Amino acid sequence: MTSTLTPRPVERQQPERPGTPPRRRTRVLALPEARWAAAATVLFLLALPLQLTGAPAWTWGPLYALSYATGGWEPGWEGLKALKERTLDVDLLMVVAALGAASIGQVMDGALLIVIFATSGALEALATARTADSVRGLLDLAPATATRLNPDGSEQAVAVEELTVGDTVLVRPGERVGADGRVLDGASEVDQATITGEPLPVPKERGDEVFAGTLNGTGALRVRVERDASDSVIARIVRMVQEASETKAPTQLFIEKVEQRYSLGMVAATLAVFLVPLAFGAQLTDALLRAMTFMIVASPCAVVLATMPPLLSAIANAGRHGVLVKSAVVMERLGQVDAVALDKTGTLTEGSPRVTDVRPLPGSGLDEGEVLALAAAAERPSEHPLARAVVDAARERGLDLPDARDFTSAPGVGVTAVVGGRTVAVGAPARLLDARDGTATEPDAADGTAVTREEFGRTAADLEESGRTAVLVVVDGTPAGLLGTADRPRPDAAATVASLARLTGSAPVLLTGDNPRAAAHLAAEAGIDDVRAGLLPQDKLDAVRELQNAGRKVLVVGDGVNDAPALAAAHTGIAMGRAGSDLALETADAVIVRDELAAVPATVALSRRARRLVVQNLVIAGVFIAGLVVWDLAGDLPLPLGVAGHEGSTVLVGLNGLRLLREGAWQRAAAGESG
Repeated sequence: MTSTLTPRPVERQQPERPGTPPRRRTRVLALPEARWAAAATVLFLLALPLQLTGAPAWTWGPLYALSYATGGWEPGWEGLKALKERTLDVDLLMVVAALGAASIGQVMDGALLIVIFATSGALEALATARTADSVRGLLDLAPATATRLNPDGSEQAVAVEELTVGDTVLVRPGERVGADGRVLDGASEVDQATITGEPLPVPKERGDEVFAGTLNGTGALRVRVERDASDSVIARIVRMVQEASETKAPTQLFIEKVEQRYSLGMVAATLAVFLVPLAFGAQLTDALLRAMTFMIVASPCAVVLATMPPLLSAIANAGRHGVLVKSAVVMERLGQVDAVALDKTGTLTEGSPRVTDVRPLPGSGLDEGEVLALAAAAERPSEHPLARAVVDAARERGLDLPDARDFTSAPGVGVTAVVGGRTVAVGAPARLLDARDGTATEPDAADGTAVTREEFGRTAADLEESGRTAVLVVVDGTPAGLLGTADRPRPDAAATVASLARLTGSAPVLLTGDNPRAAAHLAAEAGIDDVRAGLLPQDKLDAVRELQNAGRKVLVVGDGVNDAPALAAAHTGIAMGRAGSDLALETADAVIVRDELAAVPATVALSRRARRLVVQNLVIAGVFIAGLVVWDLAGDLPLPLGVAGHEGSTVLVGLNGLRLLREGAWQRAAAGESG
């Protein structure tokens, strides 16, 4: 068996009509390996009854010869190329064994070896093809062309690869969106289940994001392209899964390293099995037959095929359910984790904060509407989620937002802008005041308009006590008000935490930059006891290293730029893909494209199941090899039985690995069954 699974290029085909999911499964006979194996099998089955019924050799001999050629030419050629590079390939040994059997008159036995060997090779190719199938459907869903709107208002049909960031495309009712972008005009409902997993079409209007390949409903949309075709969500999925298929897990690399030495030792042992009996007077035919049988049954075909099919099948199955595991190494490592660290915002929560409270501070001279309007005007140029929440809250109240100028932003501190001639700063209370070097006004008995730190400190504490995140608004150096924001926990947060605790044997840790009270409030809802709040990116990294120094294999789940260092340092990192930052998506080892938090424990359970199948396969292969070798050396193992036993174990191992392609494997993993 070849020890490398090389994925075939995924060809792009268009669905027959919009809204109809294209075929996502490769037909078995579409694989060259399967066709050659089928041809060899048919020729063998035609020759066998002729031989058994006593027909002349000229009737069945050519059929056997053709069976040898069709089933053995490809592995033989690959083996010769490997030999040219001074590598002894198992494929070549199997072909030599078959020809050796034919040379001593065991033509049927050699043909049987070729047929079963070719069949096991076809199974290997099928495992690779099924992995490619996990992304072919998404490729098919992405349209080949899009309607671009030119500056003069004319329409032009162009290939989606020609679209550039900033282009405007028209998406008519019933068409698929041609590129990732944002709606400029129009309203519709878009079916984006293939990307996000949402079961119902999602309303889209001005300002909403849409993804390439999703299906537009009854309205027309004008969309501004925000990502090149090569950087779209679908393209990332394709690239990540294909890259995963090209990698090898540590177990596979170890097997391949041992395989070379084992094969050389097996050749030496085969020569000994042949020469030693000859030295003691055995007949040439009997010695050669025993040696050929030994070479066949001692071959590590099943061992070579033990690792990659289960891991690739798990990668393909996870990919179908919106989880991109970037390599076979990652799929193997996921099953080893025994500790989990979770981010808060965007991971355990939906990542869409909303303003729940507006508290003008005594002495500021501003009411709720004025505080919110000034804060929203200053925050409007910012892309921070909290900034969007403040702006959305102001718009929901119908407030007029004046223009802001001299906008500046300090990461981790807040924003500053001049609004209507007044300097407005919005940000975290403690850090904002510290950054202003104590310039906030102290009490002034003359006019009574100033506010002490104690006063807004009490108000901030009151907000945080109720699980809110406090945002301070400072106007002309004076604290003018506090905004309370909150983020909704994901509906499946508590169930996910419980599943991860059950899988790893310890409750997850919450790592967040949010305030301790808000973090504790969410942790209580999710069932987390170990809460570490107010963390900067370096603090999260230190927390992960602390767990690792204690001997834990840590899985980090996050979505933001501040999670990237921890994701990179962890044993394994998973990013939430829907709202995840580019840095987090690139740093993580796996991506949850559909943003379903419950997919995290399901993927861990699936990985553990894949690792169990690898162990099962290695045991099956070892038992068959050891048993058949002992039988051949200590007894009289018939060549056909040796062929059937050895290659049968290879087929069994291959089929066992493909079990993880089934839908039931994911369902059991999602139910928390890792075994």
